[in-house]
Amino acid sequence: MKVKKIVVLSLAVLMLCTLAACNGGKSAKAIRIGSKDFTESLLVGEIYALALEDAGFTVERKLNIAGSIVHTAITNDEIDLYPEYTGTGLLTILKMEMMTDPQEVYKTVNEEYSKRFNITWLDQSQANDGQGLVIRAQLAKQLGIKTISDLQVQSNKIRFASQGEFDQRDDGIPGLESVYGKFNFKSIKLYDNGLKYQILENDEADVAPAYTTEGQLVNTDKFTLLEDDKNFWPPYYLAPVVRGNVLKAYPDIAAVLNKVSAALDTETVTALNAKVDVDKREYEDVAREFYDSIK
Repeated sequence: MKVKKIVVLSLAVLMLCTLAACNGGKSAKAIRIGSKDFTESLLVGEIYALALEDAGFTVERKLNIAGSIVHTAITNDEIDLYPEYTGTGLLTILKMEMMTDPQEVYKTVNEEYSKRFNITWLDQSQANDGQGLVIRAQLAKQLGIKTISDLQVQSNKIRFASQGEFDQRDDGIPGLESVYGKFNFKSIKLYDNGLKYQILENDEADVAPAYTTEGQLVNTDKFTLLEDDKNFWPPYYLAPVVRGNVLKAYPDIAAVLNKVSAALDTETVTALNAKVDVDKREYEDVAREFYDSIK
């Protein structure tokens, strides 16, 4: 009799523990969050993770995935969501023609991802990490260069720091020249992308390709991001992409991540990147500090 009571009690405790596991968190199964392998994606992926944990979800971090395979990871059911860019979705994944209207790009990628991959784009943020050109601030001031049109006119005075493939891509020099006209650079030398700001600061080159939220751009005394005055580049707005079946099972995910997106704009993301890439802080600490400021 005593043994029977113990067995019944043990079963009751087990049932309570199971219920707690199911209801104490929003999901019995962990939400697997991925990111690409660069600072901004790591930061935003971590912010997503913190927000979902704070909302009661169980989270498994699978960050730092190579950009070339992260889409495969989500379509192969290895991750459930990650931060992506509308321009990347349009050009790299869907391989569609360039568009410059942000809402048209967002609508297109959302519809096509849903149709082809059963993946949903949640709300896009106002953080636009697009392609750009950065120039030494001192030279920009000296020559009065503020826009890419200005750069094209005076390109014969400019030393261009190439990164190889940018000179060949449709969204690189060939595309720019089709819109802005020929760039007759004084010189073109190949440099590693990771060294470009050092190259510019050391006056070894004048202009380099850039992404518009790179942390070094907070230093406006040294670097100037040129205005794309003819709107050549498509928008690269940041948004969470989520597997459709996961969103169906846990619809509350959308509200949690959309709140994060509403707090992100280009200036904010650039400043967060700078704390990691310039100030050399850990991305987890920067993400935690930012999340605590918006929750």
